[in-house]
Amino acid sequence: MKKKCYVGIGIATICIVLIIAELHIYIGNEKSVILRTTGATFPQYQIQKWIKVYQQSHPEVKIEYEGGGSGYGQETFLQGLTHIGRTDPPVKEDTWNKFLNTGDQPLQFPVIVGAVVVAFNLPGINELKLSSEALVDIFIGDIEYWDDRSIKSLNPEVNLPHEKIIVIHRSDASGTTAIFTTYLSLISEKWANKIGAGKTVNWPVDNMGRGLAGKGNSGVVAILKQKEGSICYTELSFAIEENLSVAAIQNKNGRFVKPTTETIQSAVSRVSSYIPSPTEGYKEDIKQLLNAAGDNSYPIVAFTHLLVWQNKDRKHYSPEKAKAIKDFLAWILTDGQKEENIAPGYVPLPPDVAQIGLNAVKMIRI
Repeated sequence: MKKKCYVGIGIATICIVLIIAELHIYIGNEKSVILRTTGATFPQYQIQKWIKVYQQSHPEVKIEYEGGGSGYGQETFLQGLTHIGRTDPPVKEDTWNKFLNTGDQPLQFPVIVGAVVVAFNLPGINELKLSSEALVDIFIGDIEYWDDRSIKSLNPEVNLPHEKIIVIHRSDASGTTAIFTTYLSLISEKWANKIGAGKTVNWPVDNMGRGLAGKGNSGVVAILKQKEGSICYTELSFAIEENLSVAAIQNKNGRFVKPTTETIQSAVSRVSSYIPSPTEGYKEDIKQLLNAAGDNSYPIVAFTHLLVWQNKDRKHYSPEKAKAIKDFLAWILTDGQKEENIAPGYVPLPPDVAQIGLNAVKMIRI
């Protein structure tokens, strides 16, 4: 960029200083690498903690976080607008084929385990039990009032109000919604036949005038806190961060269990996880951790995933970005899984699952 420098020692000195400053900025920008991760808000607090801890020892790498939901994460990844996509449910085969049509190989792998919770806003009430049937009937709209017999019989010691239940759900294409509705479909034929499962579904409560929608887990939680008599599904870490009251949900063994580190770990230990090769991520089953057996198992547990490109023809990442991505992801799957680096509301991956992610990282070409 040309600059005019006029005669005079003072002005000449200023020009030299400005040019040196510009060169310093240019060199500084060349040395730093900016990475972008976009998508699911289910792992928000965990991803943000990893970024914060990692950047303390790697100040040359700047990692930008953006939410938007799993659907947005998949779409921005497809369009090449993010370096690391985030999706809670495994990518479906039709979307996977769209990734392949770009000419590069997508890689998908789990990075952390979390839980979907049912939070409620009933002033003066902090404890609540919900059976499988009651949970389905609340979110499908068949139970209208909080003091309905099916809820009251489970909570005889709780003074439930005769108020209409306001159901809050996600407005965006959400992995949290996919996990929650897949679970409801798993435990209820009525839900499976009438509503089904997906990142978006049609909520009957909206037509009944008792449904509200929020964008992202943060949007859902914000509405819940403002609206007395409401109920929602959200990620455990949001419930912890916002100090929400959460229900004890009836699990496969008939026990009423609250979401904790111990009850999530119990669910994970009760199943044999099947994670396909990172090059065939669409083959993973979202249902594998849901409704796990065990007296102490919380029933709505799931992996959340990252998406990266293999970078076969160096199409998506420059050598500098590819190297930074490999280093950051390798750290997430090793040191990032240590207790001191796990955010409240999450549990680390089983070692064999973490190794699948490490295998994916090795595939990324520089």
